[in-house]
Amino acid sequence: MPEAAGGGEALLRVKDLHAFYGESHILHGSEFEIDAGEVVTLLGRNGAGKTTTLKSIMGMVEQRQGSITLDGTELIRLSPDRIARRGIAYCPEERGIFASLDVEENLMLPPTVQSGGMSVQEIFQLFPNLKERLRSSGTQLSGGEQQMLAIGRILRTGAKLLLLDEPTEGLAPVIVQQIGEVIRKLKAKGFTILLVEQNFHFASTLADRHYVVEHGRVVDEIPNERLQENMGKLHEYLGV
Repeated sequence: MPEAAGGGEALLRVKDLHAFYGESHILHGSEFEIDAGEVVTLLGRNGAGKTTTLKSIMGMVEQRQGSITLDGTELIRLSPDRIARRGIAYCPEERGIFASLDVEENLMLPPTVQSGGMSVQEIFQLFPNLKERLRSSGTQLSGGEQQMLAIGRILRTGAKLLLLDEPTEGLAPVIVQQIGEVIRKLKAKGFTILLVEQNFHFASTLADRHYVVEHGRVVDEIPNERLQENMGKLHEYLGV
């Protein structure tokens, strides 16, 4: 297997990925790779195909073509539940918290798909707020607490690759900072994270590399240490 873009063996490799919603062709041959233990971001304007990329990796887009491999195993024909069992977990932008269930019940919903998942107590160490709100229903949680719960829930599964879609969307700066600290801790524990994020400053403090998505395909790769010299190009890509 060839070396990945980050210099090691790729954990995730996406090649010539096409995805469709009905007759709409959303991804047009997207390609990128992620090494084990990396935090990598997908950057791009709204509608560029970033969320569709995450959903395609997770098998949630019915019409997809190309190749998606995890540790060399092809995923493109697998259903979402079988992909989850391979060690991938998805945290959607809308968070998916069950309003009628309390924090503990929400946390306990996902099954453990691989060994190595975090215990509830370990999750509470990452997110002390959740322990304090243990018996609060989903409707009683703030946006930040819901995001913490959504991330905590997928950490129980034992997944080694986390797909996080806009984890800071609509959150107060102090909560954004807490989410950033959690992502750093997860990276230190060996998790691999693919992050879709509109908050470019937030992404730049966390990621090893950035892939720029335009019109459903990756058009550039920028190592984090070369961000400053590429700011002009990024502003043009992102319209910021």
